[in-house]
Amino acid sequence: MKKWPFLLLIALIFSACGNTWIPISIDQTLGEQAKDGIIQDPANYKILEEQDCPNTYKMLEELRDKILKNGNLTHKNDFTWEIKIIEDDSVLNAFCVPGGYIFIYTGLIKYLNSKAAIAGVLGHEMAHADQRHSTKQMAKQLGLSVILQYVLGIDHSSLLNLGINLLTLSFSRGDESEADYKSVEYLNGTDIDSRGAAFFFEQLIDETNKEVAPEFISTHPNPENRIENIYAKWKELGAKKGNRYELEYKSTIQDLP
Repeated sequence: MKKWPFLLLIALIFSACGNTWIPISIDQTLGEQAKDGIIQDPANYKILEEQDCPNTYKMLEELRDKILKNGNLTHKNDFTWEIKIIEDDSVLNAFCVPGGYIFIYTGLIKYLNSKAAIAGVLGHEMAHADQRHSTKQMAKQLGLSVILQYVLGIDHSSLLNLGINLLTLSFSRGDESEADYKSVEYLNGTDIDSRGAAFFFEQLIDETNKEVAPEFISTHPNPENRIENIYAKWKELGAKKGNRYELEYKSTIQDLP
Protein backbone atom coordinates (compact mmCIF):
# COMPACT_ATOMS: atom_id res chain seq x y z
CA MET A 1 0.00 0.00 0.00
CA LYS A 2 1.30 3.46 -0.88
CA LYS A 3 2.16 5.62 2.13
CA TRP A 4 0.06 8.69 1.33
CA PRO A 5 -3.26 6.92 0.63
CA PHE A 6 -2.73 5.05 3.89
CA LEU A 7 -2.06 8.30 5.78
CA LEU A 8 -5.10 9.93 4.22
CA LEU A 9 -7.31 7.02 5.24
CA ILE A 10 -6.07 7.13 8.83
CA ALA A 11 -6.40 10.93 8.92
CA LEU A 12 -10.01 10.75 7.79
CA ILE A 13 -10.77 8.20 10.49
CA PHE A 14 -9.11 10.26 13.21
CA SER A 15 -10.65 13.53 12.05
CA ALA A 16 -13.98 12.38 13.45
CA CYS A 17 -12.34 12.13 16.89
CA GLY A 18 -11.35 15.80 17.14
CA ASN A 19 -7.87 16.32 18.50
CA THR A 20 -8.04 13.77 21.31
CA TRP A 21 -5.91 11.28 19.38
CA ILE A 22 -3.01 13.73 19.03
CA PRO A 23 -0.33 12.93 21.63
CA ILE A 24 0.04 15.31 24.56
CA SER A 25 3.75 15.39 23.71
CA ILE A 26 2.90 17.65 20.76
CA ASP A 27 1.33 20.22 23.08
CA GLN A 28 4.31 19.97 25.39
CA THR A 29 6.86 20.33 22.59
CA LEU A 30 5.14 23.23 20.84
CA GLY A 31 4.47 24.99 24.13
CA GLU A 32 8.11 24.77 25.11
CA GLN A 33 9.10 26.12 21.70
CA ALA A 34 6.73 29.05 22.16
CA LYS A 35 7.98 29.75 25.68
CA ASP A 36 11.62 29.66 24.58
CA GLY A 37 10.88 31.91 21.61
CA ILE A 38 9.22 34.48 23.85
CA ILE A 39 11.96 34.45 26.48
CA GLN A 40 14.64 34.79 23.79
CA ASP A 41 12.93 37.86 22.32
CA PRO A 42 13.20 40.55 25.05
CA ALA A 43 12.74 43.31 22.50
CA ASN A 44 9.12 42.24 22.05
CA TYR A 45 8.53 40.32 25.28
CA LYS A 46 10.25 41.80 28.32
CA ILE A 47 9.77 39.18 31.04
CA LEU A 48 9.61 40.31 34.66
CA GLU A 49 11.19 37.79 37.02
CA GLU A 50 9.69 36.84 40.37
CA GLN A 51 12.22 38.93 42.28
CA ASP A 52 11.03 41.98 40.33
CA CYS A 53 7.44 41.74 41.63
CA PRO A 54 7.17 38.90 44.17
CA ASN A 55 3.77 39.88 45.55
CA THR A 56 2.11 39.94 42.13
CA TYR A 57 3.65 36.62 41.15
CA LYS A 58 2.58 35.06 44.45
CA MET A 59 -1.00 36.23 43.94
CA LEU A 60 -1.17 34.91 40.38
CA GLU A 61 0.33 31.57 41.39
CA GLU A 62 -2.10 31.22 44.29
CA LEU A 63 -5.03 31.86 41.92
CA ARG A 64 -3.59 29.35 39.46
CA ASP A 65 -3.27 26.77 42.22
CA LYS A 66 -6.88 27.29 43.27
CA ILE A 67 -7.97 26.65 39.71
CA LEU A 68 -5.82 23.53 39.44
CA LYS A 69 -7.08 22.19 42.77
CA ASN A 70 -10.74 22.89 42.15
CA GLY A 71 -11.17 22.99 38.39
CA ASN A 72 -10.98 19.33 37.36
CA LEU A 73 -8.62 20.12 34.51
CA THR A 74 -8.06 17.20 32.18
CA HIS A 75 -4.34 17.91 31.88
CA LYS A 76 -3.67 19.19 35.39
CA ASN A 77 -0.68 16.88 35.77
CA ASP A 78 0.45 16.87 32.12
CA PHE A 79 1.32 20.56 31.74
CA THR A 80 3.64 22.89 33.65
CA TRP A 81 1.17 25.78 34.24
CA GLU A 82 4.09 28.16 34.56
CA ILE A 83 3.27 31.89 34.82
CA LYS A 84 5.35 34.71 33.33
CA ILE A 85 4.57 38.43 33.46
CA ILE A 86 5.41 40.51 30.39
CA GLU A 87 6.22 44.14 31.10
CA ASP A 88 4.21 46.26 28.68
CA ASP A 89 1.60 48.59 30.10
CA SER A 90 0.24 49.34 26.64
CA VAL A 91 -0.96 45.78 26.02
CA LEU A 92 -4.22 44.58 27.49
CA ASN A 93 -3.86 40.85 26.99
CA ALA A 94 -2.96 37.43 28.35
CA PHE A 95 -2.45 34.08 26.65
CA CYS A 96 -1.64 30.48 27.46
CA VAL A 97 0.18 28.36 24.89
CA PRO A 98 0.02 24.55 24.71
CA GLY A 99 1.72 22.85 27.61
CA GLY A 100 0.29 25.35 30.08
CA TYR A 101 2.76 28.23 29.71
CA ILE A 102 0.83 31.32 30.84
CA PHE A 103 1.80 34.87 29.93
CA ILE A 104 0.12 37.98 31.35
CA TYR A 105 0.90 41.57 30.38
CA THR A 106 1.34 44.25 33.03
CA GLY A 107 -1.14 46.34 31.05
CA LEU A 108 -3.89 43.82 31.80
CA ILE A 109 -2.90 43.33 35.44
CA LYS A 110 -2.93 47.08 36.11
CA TYR A 111 -6.16 47.58 34.16
CA LEU A 112 -8.17 45.05 36.16
CA ASN A 113 -9.53 45.95 39.57
CA SER A 114 -10.02 42.68 41.45
CA LYS A 115 -8.63 39.22 42.07
CA ALA A 116 -11.90 37.82 40.72
CA ALA A 117 -11.38 39.54 37.37
CA ILE A 118 -7.78 38.39 36.94
CA ALA A 119 -8.77 34.89 38.11
CA GLY A 120 -11.53 34.83 35.50
CA VAL A 121 -9.09 35.75 32.74
CA LEU A 122 -6.53 33.27 34.09
CA GLY A 123 -9.11 30.47 34.09
CA HIS A 124 -10.16 31.38 30.56
CA GLU A 125 -6.61 31.21 29.22
CA MET A 126 -5.82 28.00 31.10
CA ALA A 127 -8.94 26.45 29.57
CA HIS A 128 -7.60 27.12 26.07
CA ALA A 129 -4.54 25.00 26.89
CA ASP A 130 -6.40 22.32 28.83
CA GLN A 131 -8.97 21.89 26.06
CA ARG A 132 -6.10 21.89 23.53
CA HIS A 133 -7.65 24.60 21.38
CA SER A 134 -4.34 25.68 19.85
CA THR A 135 -3.52 22.09 18.94
CA LYS A 136 -6.88 21.79 17.22
CA GLN A 137 -6.35 25.00 15.27
CA MET A 138 -2.84 23.93 14.32
CA ALA A 139 -4.14 20.61 13.01
CA LYS A 140 -6.65 22.50 10.85
CA GLN A 141 -3.98 24.80 9.43
CA LEU A 142 -1.27 22.20 8.82
CA GLY A 143 -3.56 19.37 7.87
CA LEU A 144 -4.10 16.11 9.68
CA SER A 145 -1.62 14.30 7.47
CA VAL A 146 1.26 16.43 8.81
CA ILE A 147 0.28 15.71 12.41
CA LEU A 148 -0.17 12.05 11.58
CA GLN A 149 3.34 11.81 10.19
CA TYR A 150 4.61 13.02 13.54
CA VAL A 151 2.39 10.54 15.40
CA LEU A 152 3.57 7.62 13.27
CA GLY A 153 7.20 8.71 13.46
CA ILE A 154 7.49 9.12 9.70
CA ASP A 155 8.49 12.79 9.60
CA HIS A 156 8.06 15.67 12.00
CA SER A 157 10.16 18.35 10.33
CA SER A 158 7.02 20.38 9.61
CA LEU A 159 6.43 20.78 13.35
CA LEU A 160 9.88 22.10 14.15
CA ASN A 161 10.08 25.73 15.25
CA LEU A 162 6.33 26.19 14.96
CA GLY A 163 5.84 27.02 18.63
CA ILE A 164 6.21 30.77 18.35
CA ASN A 165 3.73 30.79 15.44
CA LEU A 166 1.04 29.60 17.85
CA LEU A 167 0.72 33.21 18.99
CA THR A 168 -0.84 34.13 15.65
CA LEU A 169 -3.56 31.47 15.82
CA SER A 170 -7.15 32.60 16.28
CA PHE A 171 -9.63 30.64 18.33
CA SER A 172 -13.10 29.86 17.04
CA ARG A 173 -16.19 31.30 18.69
CA GLY A 174 -16.88 27.83 20.04
CA ASP A 175 -13.42 27.70 21.62
CA GLU A 176 -13.91 31.11 23.21
CA SER A 177 -17.32 30.15 24.60
CA GLU A 178 -15.94 26.90 25.99
CA ALA A 179 -13.07 28.76 27.67
CA ASP A 180 -15.56 31.20 29.23
CA TYR A 181 -17.67 28.37 30.62
CA LYS A 182 -14.63 26.52 31.91
CA SER A 183 -13.45 29.65 33.70
CA VAL A 184 -16.72 29.73 35.63
CA GLU A 185 -16.45 26.01 36.41
CA TYR A 186 -12.83 26.31 37.54
CA LEU A 187 -13.64 29.06 40.06
CA ASN A 188 -16.97 27.69 41.22
CA GLY A 189 -16.52 26.30 44.70
CA THR A 190 -13.52 28.49 45.51
CA ASP A 191 -13.69 31.66 47.59
CA ILE A 192 -13.27 33.68 44.36
CA ASP A 193 -16.37 34.90 42.53
CA SER A 194 -16.64 32.66 39.48
CA ARG A 195 -18.02 35.45 37.28
CA GLY A 196 -14.58 37.03 37.07
CA ALA A 197 -14.32 36.89 33.29
CA ALA A 198 -17.65 38.72 33.03
CA PHE A 199 -16.42 41.39 35.43
CA PHE A 200 -13.56 42.08 33.05
CA PHE A 201 -15.86 42.37 30.05
CA GLU A 202 -18.18 44.65 32.03
CA GLN A 203 -15.22 46.86 32.87
CA LEU A 204 -14.25 47.00 29.20
CA ILE A 205 -17.72 48.08 28.19
CA ASP A 206 -17.99 50.68 30.94
CA GLU A 207 -14.48 52.02 30.38
CA THR A 208 -14.65 55.55 29.02
CA ASN A 209 -11.15 55.33 27.52
CA LYS A 210 -11.70 52.80 24.74
CA GLU A 211 -8.10 53.07 23.55
CA VAL A 212 -7.07 50.17 25.80
CA ALA A 213 -9.72 47.77 24.57
CA PRO A 214 -9.15 46.96 20.86
CA GLU A 215 -6.32 44.40 21.14
CA PHE A 216 -8.10 42.13 23.61
CA ILE A 217 -11.44 42.46 21.86
CA SER A 218 -9.81 41.58 18.53
CA THR A 219 -8.85 38.18 19.94
CA HIS A 220 -11.77 37.84 22.36
CA PRO A 221 -14.80 39.25 20.50
CA ASN A 222 -18.41 39.97 21.45
CA PRO A 223 -18.11 40.87 25.15
CA GLU A 224 -21.82 41.70 25.54
CA ASN A 225 -23.01 38.24 24.54
CA ARG A 226 -20.28 36.59 26.52
CA ILE A 227 -21.27 38.40 29.70
CA GLU A 228 -24.77 37.00 29.34
CA ASN A 229 -23.44 33.50 28.74
CA ILE A 230 -21.07 33.65 31.71
CA TYR A 231 -23.87 34.76 34.02
CA ALA A 232 -26.07 31.97 32.66
CA LYS A 233 -23.36 29.40 33.42
CA TRP A 234 -22.90 30.90 36.88
CA LYS A 235 -26.63 30.53 37.59
CA GLU A 236 -26.58 26.98 36.24
CA LEU A 237 -23.87 26.11 38.78
CA GLY A 238 -25.79 27.54 41.72
CA ALA A 239 -25.26 31.33 41.52
CA LYS A 240 -22.78 31.39 44.39
CA LYS A 241 -21.52 34.89 45.16
CA GLY A 242 -17.83 34.63 45.93
CA ASN A 243 -15.40 37.38 46.85
CA ARG A 244 -14.00 39.91 44.40
CA TYR A 245 -11.06 40.97 46.59
CA GLU A 246 -10.75 44.46 45.15
CA LEU A 247 -8.77 46.17 47.92
CA GLU A 248 -6.41 43.22 48.32
CA TYR A 249 -5.79 43.19 44.60
CA LYS A 250 -4.87 46.87 44.36
CA SER A 251 -2.43 46.63 47.26
CA THR A 252 -0.82 43.45 45.91
CA ILE A 253 0.07 44.72 42.44
CA GLN A 254 1.81 47.84 43.72
CA ASP A 255 5.15 46.09 43.34
CA LEU A 256 4.82 46.11 39.56
CA PRO A 257 7.27 48.50 37.86
